Amino acid sequence: MKKILFGITGLTLGGAEKVLVDLANKLSDKYDITILTIYGKGEFEKKLSPKVKLKTIYDFKFDDMTNLKKKWIPLKLLLFKKHFYKKYIKGDYDIEIAFLEGPITRLFGVKNKNTRKIAWIHNDITKVFGKNIKAKLKIAIDKKTYGKYQTLVFVSKDNKEKFNNIYKDVRNEYLEPVHKRVIYNYIDAENVIKGSEEKIEDNLDTKWMNFLTVARLTEQKGIDRIINVHKKLIDKGLKHNFYVIGDGPEKEKLEHQIEELNVGDTFHLLGKRENPYPYMRQSDFFCLLSRYEGYGMVIEEAKILNKPIIITDTAAREAIENYDNSVVVKNSEEAIFAELKEIIRKNKKSFSNNQVKYDNSKIITRLEKLLEEEVKTINI
Repeated sequence: MKKILFGITGLTLGGAEKVLVDLANKLSDKYDITILTIYGKGEFEKKLSPKVKLKTIYDFKFDDMTNLKKKWIPLKLLLFKKHFYKKYIKGDYDIEIAFLEGPITRLFGVKNKNTRKIAWIHNDITKVFGKNIKAKLKIAIDKKTYGKYQTLVFVSKDNKEKFNNIYKDVRNEYLEPVHKRVIYNYIDAENVIKGSEEKIEDNLDTKWMNFLTVARLTEQKGIDRIINVHKKLIDKGLKHNFYVIGDGPEKEKLEHQIEELNVGDTFHLLGKRENPYPYMRQSDFFCLLSRYEGYGMVIEEAKILNKPIIITDTAAREAIENYDNSVVVKNSEEAIFAELKEIIRKNKKSFSNNQVKYDNSKIITRLEKLLEEEVKTINI
C-alpha cells in the first residue's frame, strides 16, 4: 500500500481544506494517508476518517496568534525549512503532496531523492501575492520551489494559464519542464446532501428573495462590493436578503460598512458554520461574486443541491460550463447590480428547470492514475 503525505496550512473552514478532507477520506480506502498541518485545531479535523493519520507542527490556530507570530512563523518555516522537513516530514512516504500555495509548498520542496513530490495550485497565482516588493520576492522564491516538484496540479485551466504567465519556464534539476495537469476538485456529494437535511434554528427569512454566499471574508471575495449593491437595490425598493457564511480578516471592516449603510436588517454576516448546506438548500440563489477565484469549490456543492448559481467572470466559470441553472456576470459592481436587479424585479427563481445528476467519479479516477504513475524522482 502506497504511503502518501498531504500537507496544508491547517484544516480550518475553507474550500481547499474541505476538498482535502473529502479526498483523503476517499483515498484512505486504497492508500495509507497522512495529513500534515502547520497549524492545528482546525474545525475539519474531526471530519477525517479514522484511517487518515494527522500530524501538526504547531498545536494552535493561525487566527489565534499575535500579528508578530503570524509574520514570524512563516518566515521561520522558510529559513529553517530543512530542519522542519527532517523533524516532521522526512520518512518513508512514497509521495509528498503540498496541497496549498505558500509556506507548505516551500516546506515540502526540500530535497528527498526517495520520494515523489506533487504540488497543488488552487488559486489565480497572479492575484494571490499582490504586486509589491514582498510579492515579487515570493514569486522569485516560488519559481525555484516549484522546480523541485515532478508534477503541478491545477484546479482549473485558467489557473494553469495564469501560473504560466508568472512562472514562464519552471524546470527541474535535469532542466526538463515540470509536468502540469488540471484536475478539478473532488467533493463527497453524499455528505453535502445529507448535511443539507440537518435542522437549523436560524432558518432563512422567506419573506423576500434570499441570496447566499459562502466565502472567507477577504478582499478577494468581494463582499464589500455586494454590500454596496445590496444597499442600492434596497434603496430602489427591491426587497431581498443577502446572507454570508464565513469569517476572516475583513469582518470588522464589513460590519462597519453594513452599519454605515444601515442595511443590518437585510444583509446578514452569519459567521462560521461547520455545516453551511441547510442554508444553501433554503436559499433562492447561491452566489460567488469574487474579484478572482481558483475554481470555487462551493460552486460544486451548490450544483449538488441543484441551486441556481450566479458568479462573476473568474476562473470559477469552468465550474458551471455544463450547468444550465447558472449565469456569469461581468466582474464589476455595476454588472452585479444589474443582474440582481433583474432577478428581483422579475421574481426569478432559476435560470433553467433542468436538473443534472452530479457525478465526480472521473475525478477520483484521474487522481488515482496520478498517484499510480511511475515518475522519475529528482534530487535537487
